[in-house]
Amino acid sequence: MTQPEPDWRQRKKAATHDRIRASALRLFTEQGYDTTTVEQIAAAAGVSHMTFFRYFPTKEDVALSDTYDPLLATLLARTPAAWPLARRIRAALLEGLEEVYGTDRAALLAQNKLIVSTPVLRERLWADQMATQQLILQALGPEPSFPTRVTVAACLAAASTAVVAWVENDGQPELPDLISQAFEALTRAAS
Repeated sequence: MTQPEPDWRQRKKAATHDRIRASALRLFTEQGYDTTTVEQIAAAAGVSHMTFFRYFPTKEDVALSDTYDPLLATLLARTPAAWPLARRIRAALLEGLEEVYGTDRAALLAQNKLIVSTPVLRERLWADQMATQQLILQALGPEPSFPTRVTVAACLAAASTAVVAWVENDGQPELPDLISQAFEALTRAAS
């Protein structure tokens, strides 16, 4: 039985997206972010520069792209609503990380090294973290309270601190362990 046409198109789009992203990250690592051009990325991915822009509005977008935010929102929705919010976010983060860490650890480390070491990407990371915060708040329901917003922001700051420590120490200790430590520190500070 053949798959319906839209599924084929979606798979093809996803494959092109992933190829462009992988080519970009490879070139950024080899040549540096600032010296890599969109044209070089497109050529390495086997697409035109116009196709690049259909998938990524800017070079910064390809460097920062991932699929973790929608995954995080989905996983958060599956956590027990009776749990404290920080526990729910921690569980969702760790479960999502488990899904990608085994196969994409090296790429995740390379991407985060690039972000931490590139000023324009570090600046954009703040805006992206705000978008992640909004996605989580939307997953929690309409009109979240101020304490809920503060908790989500604190949890994302703890996770970001863990990622930076992971990058600064060249991937050691492992990121899931650092995220767990960050949430333990956050929990102790709240007590």
